[in-house]
Amino acid sequence: MTNINGETTDVLVPVELWQQLISSINSDNVSGLAWIDKQELKAQILADLQESVRQAAGQTFPVSELWD
Repeated sequence: MTNINGETTDVLVPVELWQQLISSINSDNVSGLAWIDKQELKAQILADLQESVRQAAGQTFPVSELWD
């Protein structure tokens, strides 16, 4: 949405998308995982971890870089 000067002031978001956004912000207090993490297949998580370990073989990185 724009104001009289044509400047963007607001946006309209479909309810389904809004609920997903809110869910991803409000992570599950029990598991500590965000919505997006809960949707990821365990096989994909394992594959990502294996690839990270393979890439890091013989190297050291700060933990924050490994998450990227």
